[in-house]
Amino acid sequence: MKKALITGITGQDGSYLAEFLLSKDYEVFGLVRRTSILNFERIKHIQDRIELISGDLLDQNSLMNAIKESNPDEVYNLASQSFVPASWKQPVFTGEATALGVARMLEAIRAVDPKIKFYQASSSEMFGKAREVPQTEKTQFYPRSPYGVAKIYGHWITINYRESYNMFCCSGILFNHESPRRGLEFVTRKVTNTVAKIKLSLSNELRLGNLDAKRDWGFAGDYVEAMWLMLQQDEPDDYVISTGLTHSVKDLLQIAFDYVNLNWKDYVVVDPKFVRPAEVKLLLGDPSKARKKLGWKPKISFEELVRMMVEADLEKVKNNIHLSKIQVQKDTK
Repeated sequence: MKKALITGITGQDGSYLAEFLLSKDYEVFGLVRRTSILNFERIKHIQDRIELISGDLLDQNSLMNAIKESNPDEVYNLASQSFVPASWKQPVFTGEATALGVARMLEAIRAVDPKIKFYQASSSEMFGKAREVPQTEKTQFYPRSPYGVAKIYGHWITINYRESYNMFCCSGILFNHESPRRGLEFVTRKVTNTVAKIKLSLSNELRLGNLDAKRDWGFAGDYVEAMWLMLQQDEPDDYVISTGLTHSVKDLLQIAFDYVNLNWKDYVVVDPKFVRPAEVKLLLGDPSKARKKLGWKPKISFEELVRMMVEADLEKVKNNIHLSKIQVQKDTK
């Protein structure tokens, strides 16, 4: 039985990856930070099948202890400060967690057992003001946010450890990948959650920034398989993981509102406060290397993804309404 340690296991990608690895009969360990409020919502259905270890990407000793305790064959580093708009408000923390956190983990692996295979979650945000379309593994980086800058450090330090110490280190340059487990602060989930509320008469407007921004959006559940495939190869390498298709925020709105038979133009308000200081207009990945070498391709289309998310949010909002009514009945007795 192989063993894997996942940082960021309570996040969207971490939860899908944990499910996937369990289906492959892995023993799964998850690194979690000790906080006053623990949110295990995304992994509660599998929590009895995984082992959680206390640790923090800002603390070198805790990472070494986590590796010694889990003794993994593979480490998947998915943890970071991952919300791009927040990186302008917290640029130093973003650098500490998203950039230097990678170096700390790599150094911990090198010190404890350099034979451990390592996966780094790189990001399409590294391309930023893209120098070519579509973007490949060889496209020049031009980040447009502190998050993108930090991810570039994490990406290159991974390559540096691979080439300097002959370690099995891979980076997946993942383009935008979403799901019903996406945080409410991200535009896809903000849209689908608000659409559900509007449909159920709990809201009457949706405030967004740049509606013309274009992204290469895929399903997170598909993308975690690519992470695993990278660590099953004979040689370590870096791969762009994407759908090879691009859609605008307007496309997202059209599909989401159409699903509930509403016109998005009646509800959407463009709010300048949601426009990034340095906007990324277009990201489009070329996944041909992953398709050729890993045999990977996405299964869920963009349209299916958006509808899946709207349907999930409709169920969640309805459930919350039901729970609220029950609570009111209890309070009035």
